[in-house]
Amino acid sequence: MTFPKNFLWGGATAANQIEGAYDVDGKGLSVTDITTAGSLKAPRMLTYKLNGKLEKTPGVPGAGLPEGAVGAIDPNEYYPNHVAIDFYHHYKEDIKLFAEMGFKTFRLSIAWTRIFPKGDEDQPNQAGLDFYRRVFEECKKYGIEPLVTISHYEDPLYLSEKYHDWQDRKMIDMYVKYAKTLFEEYKGLVKYWLTFNEINTAVMFLDMFSDEQADSAYQHAYQKLHYQFVASARAVKLAHEIDPNYVVGNMICGIVDYPLTPDPKDILANRHAWEKNIFYCGDVQCKGKYPTFAKRLWQEHNVHLDITEQDLKDLAAGKVDMYTFSYYMSNVITTHEVKEKVGGNFAAGAKNPYLNYSEWGWATDPDGLQYYLEVMYDRYEIPMMVVENGLGAVDQIAADGKIHDDYRIAYLKQHVEAMQKAIDDGVDLIGYTTWGCIDLVSAGTGQMSKRYGFIYVDRDDDGNGSLKRMPKDSFYWYKKVIASNGDDLA
Repeated sequence: MTFPKNFLWGGATAANQIEGAYDVDGKGLSVTDITTAGSLKAPRMLTYKLNGKLEKTPGVPGAGLPEGAVGAIDPNEYYPNHVAIDFYHHYKEDIKLFAEMGFKTFRLSIAWTRIFPKGDEDQPNQAGLDFYRRVFEECKKYGIEPLVTISHYEDPLYLSEKYHDWQDRKMIDMYVKYAKTLFEEYKGLVKYWLTFNEINTAVMFLDMFSDEQADSAYQHAYQKLHYQFVASARAVKLAHEIDPNYVVGNMICGIVDYPLTPDPKDILANRHAWEKNIFYCGDVQCKGKYPTFAKRLWQEHNVHLDITEQDLKDLAAGKVDMYTFSYYMSNVITTHEVKEKVGGNFAAGAKNPYLNYSEWGWATDPDGLQYYLEVMYDRYEIPMMVVENGLGAVDQIAADGKIHDDYRIAYLKQHVEAMQKAIDDGVDLIGYTTWGCIDLVSAGTGQMSKRYGFIYVDRDDDGNGSLKRMPKDSFYWYKKVIASNGDDLA
């Protein structure tokens, strides 16, 4: 067996990590626009005013502002997303390079604040609509199918301030209006849509760094998720009404957990981690209803949700058409004290003695990708796409002026092989978009030096550089992979 004939090979990006032009052509501020740079050891910070005083607090991707805070840009801080790699002015050049690699699809997101600068306007910003139309038309020129994420850690700052990071059901209507605008505007140009990027991180990130989060943090996270589930479901139903050819998916942060030991307590803890971090969001969006274990999860943290009968009807009527997810690494779960721990960028807990780890603390585990694909396909039995997968690494320009990123090729080769095994085992996998197909600003650290791309962009962690694009060795390798439909991985 081999990859399906029309397999969607491509790459993935996010608006806030590539576009730049954060205040150009009527764009409003999003929460990412007040997120500073960070590093492996120092977190990115959200900057804001509280009681008139300029303050900052650590912020993870998708986070909202503290209640009562008003977002502010500190002139003494560096905000890497403000320029990013300036895709806004380089999109033709970049898409041409993607076409040279042979991309069948290009995953990108739309910045909500380019379309509705504050988020609650009656009419969209025409300049924003026109920009994405030009991008999609450029993709179509080369036969590249856009795969569009509607919300990729890109909430309007104004709405986050007003509704306290999805703590008001008015956010549902704001999102649905935004999604409807996109579905109508780009009918015939876009076929594949994703509603929310890595929706499950609202809860996953709470557990990743501390076992002592207050119940109020879980109340906030689960309520946010519920409103986003309803918003997603209504958008799915609306998409099918506007164009029956639309294919709409969810998007899950797919981190595989294993029990560290055969102790039954570790086995059960691992099962419960899957339920909370992975199955909870997948079940609601794919099955259209809350799973049986949802009540246990809510009771664990004294969570009481605002859920209406209409919400439950909406969830049932708005099941997604495909399951998509990111996959970079795996973790281990244990109830025991351990000596060797992982410390890195969104990686924590016990270390797996059977795996190697990157500079950022991420375990390289291609078998985990095969495992995840097979578990999820067995659970939902709908088409699947791997929409993020890649290796963040420091790339050096060699004496010959080229970038020899054999380590990236080795990583991706193993994961393509893992996908092949899953397909052979019966998984309906329809596409693969590697993360950061062109170098971009890291969501977790705000760095440029943590590079994922096939294309090098001349920009450093302090915002210096010419922004010149240059293919790496992996560019030519991936071109060969796509041309052979996954048969030639040498």
